[in-house]
Amino acid sequence: MDSQNQYCVSRPIYSTRAFEHVNEKQVRETKTIKERLRNSVKCSPKLIPQIIKKFFPILNWLPIYQLKQWLPGDIVAGVTTGMVCALQGLAYSLLVGVPPVYGLYAAFFPILTYFILGTSRHLSVGPFPVTCLMQGAVVLSLAPDELFLYHGNTTGVNGTATLVVNTTARDATRISIATSMTVLIGLFQFGMGVVQVGFLVRYLSDPLVGGFTTAAALQVVVSQLKLIFNVPTNNYNGILSLFYTIGDIFKNIKQTNMVDLIAAVLTIIVVMLVKEFNTKFQKKLPVPIPIEVIVTIIDSGVSYAMDLSTNYGAGIVRTIPRGFIPPRSPDVSLFSSFGGPSFSTGVVSYAIAISVAKVYAAKHELIVDGNQELIAFGISNIFCGCFSGFVATTALSRTAIQESTGGKTQVAGIISALMVLIVIVAVGPLLQPLQKSVLGAIIVANLKGMFMQVHDVPILWRKNKTDCVSQNTHAKYEGYDPTCSTLGNVPSTEIYKNMKDYKNIIECPGVKVFKCAAPIYFANIEYLRDQIKHTVGFNAVRVFKKRNKALKKIHQLIKKGKLKVTEVHKQPQSTVNTTIRDPEQVEGGAQQEVNGGARPAAEVEVQVDWSSTLPVSVRIPKVNIHSLVMDFTAVSFLDVMAAKSLKLIIKEFMRIGVNVYLAGCDGMACLREHRTLDMCSMVNKFLSYSPSYSIIQFLKLSSN
Repeated sequence: MDSQNQYCVSRPIYSTRAFEHVNEKQVRETKTIKERLRNSVKCSPKLIPQIIKKFFPILNWLPIYQLKQWLPGDIVAGVTTGMVCALQGLAYSLLVGVPPVYGLYAAFFPILTYFILGTSRHLSVGPFPVTCLMQGAVVLSLAPDELFLYHGNTTGVNGTATLVVNTTARDATRISIATSMTVLIGLFQFGMGVVQVGFLVRYLSDPLVGGFTTAAALQVVVSQLKLIFNVPTNNYNGILSLFYTIGDIFKNIKQTNMVDLIAAVLTIIVVMLVKEFNTKFQKKLPVPIPIEVIVTIIDSGVSYAMDLSTNYGAGIVRTIPRGFIPPRSPDVSLFSSFGGPSFSTGVVSYAIAISVAKVYAAKHELIVDGNQELIAFGISNIFCGCFSGFVATTALSRTAIQESTGGKTQVAGIISALMVLIVIVAVGPLLQPLQKSVLGAIIVANLKGMFMQVHDVPILWRKNKTDCVSQNTHAKYEGYDPTCSTLGNVPSTEIYKNMKDYKNIIECPGVKVFKCAAPIYFANIEYLRDQIKHTVGFNAVRVFKKRNKALKKIHQLIKKGKLKVTEVHKQPQSTVNTTIRDPEQVEGGAQQEVNGGARPAAEVEVQVDWSSTLPVSVRIPKVNIHSLVMDFTAVSFLDVMAAKSLKLIIKEFMRIGVNVYLAGCDGMACLREHRTLDMCSMVNKFLSYSPSYSIIQFLKLSSN
């Protein structure tokens, strides 16, 4: 308790009517539904280009494409990603239950339309194991092997004719089901995008998606065991299908083909080790080692040279025809058979894609339009289905490769599609000796990231047991778009009200008081983040990146001797500075201020007054506040994702020199998410359970 910093308030006792009369309450202008509809459909010649660019995002970035700066990176990224995409397309076709060549179509056609319609510049569009498994479950249930059995020419032990699967008819039926389902998925996504319901994906929390993808990864592994061991199994559906499949594998374990098993085990070990190597040394490697491509080439060569199929009975791909199949319309009569699964698969594929897209959009200060992404993926899947492909979304591994190898735009995606095209029209037949067990092993090796999500379970259990068990509780739908406001002070009182409601209200200089009047949880945290940006008037992440860019240029000028620095032993109190070390500099240099002078030492720590004119040509957004107060008086609940995001928001402001204060936190909310208290103590910020006292005390302290 600091006895020197105190405050006293003496004011009249107000009734609501008296307070509104004295402080001149303003009546907000509200528009009728008819007026809103009229404004939403209003069009003018000036809006036409904006509407066209909204539906064709390529028109936003292609005219400003920097050929010399971006093209080399896009070429390297496209070639690297394209090779991986082609191999993953071959592998993931096994999950759908169709011949491998159709995986190449699924890796090629969606990229063409997403290049024009997509808003993300970094997504690698194509198959993903979870959605392929969801689609494959429908394909195998509607077209199991049992429907295509016929009596062969050979006889069994008891003299009866042996039953043989008509693979030609089976594959044709499965392809028809898969392509028709892909078109229906696209129609669902396109319809959702047209009616602007992209926001619904927010209700899929990270714990829910994580739990779903981890469980799906287990299903994927079990589905590939029959290829890895090369043993016969039946097709099962229902809750216990996983256990029935495992039972069949153990029942026929003596029929294991050791050549396939050894090849698969070696592939899993090598691929996982090299991927770990790529991750560990990603900053030193010019491009990640395309281990899937290397393993595939080696196995195809060995299989061809040793004729593993004839001599050892290994299961191989066998047929990859060159060229494309003519487009065909979907079988509409099948739509009723998989309407529900198509909708769920479409939602999951979109949720995965938009989650990955937002990660890289935030990293590169770009904007992703959720509704336009639905339209883009919808049209891509319709287009892909008509050309015999299956459902497309994205994969974090491929997107990470495309971004980390220098990909700047979807030009990298087009180049990756070109690599897949080369495989389709020329290289495909060379992969016919490839063992199916190796493809299954590549799928299993790429699921490591999903299985690593199991480590989140103990963390969720410690933070919120209910979230851990149910994965999606506490979703307070009434708080989807919470009421947020900027508060101002009523002069000579401790009362803070919404600045839009009263005329006689002032805002404290250098301080923003932000209030959220709803529970905060996974579905509205992004909306809350946007409202905070609107309140403060700048994007803290963009400010930080621009400052770092300016600082690097300043250090370069100092190294070249073009900019001199003056050593400062004591900083004036009236000057607000932010200190950021150059990552290339040695720790422990003397504090310097860039305002002229001498001494371009390599170890200096530069201190910059960001409110003054800088010696470099970098436009940095102005930060006109030193503190942000978040009034959480009306926040009754924080879930795990909200607390995690709130922690990130605080860090974003702190690293640009803006102090963040949480005021009026409810005790029960903090008890339910006790990490919030730990977070506040960690960042050394003020926390009080008395809302009016905490804000007033903070303002008094900051003024002193």
